[in-house]
Amino acid sequence: MIIYNVTINIHESVHDQWLEWMQQKHIPEILATKKFSSARIVKVLIEEEMGGITYSTQYFTDSKATLQRYYDEDAPAFRAEGQSLFGDKMLAFRTELEVVSEFFQTN
Repeated sequence: MIIYNVTINIHESVHDQWLEWMQQKHIPEILATKKFSSARIVKVLIEEEMGGITYSTQYFTDSKATLQRYYDEDAPAFRAEGQSLFGDKMLAFRTELEVVSEFFQTN
């Protein structure tokens, strides 16, 4: 399993608008590409020196090849929309993670 992680620092002045857009439009539209099986958005609890509020959005996909198809076919339009809506009020960086193993608590 591959996790496509997008970490975003969003300025407080557009935070509520951004979070609503992420939850109601952006993430559902990315999932609608059928290239990801699920997604989650989590708030980073450590305060950044630069200010703003930081979130990590994680999209789960089956392979690096599927992620590459997302990059080729979908990512430019999604990135352009975010840039057009939030401009310099949003700073994003992306990482790719591969799940090596998972562990769960047993009773």
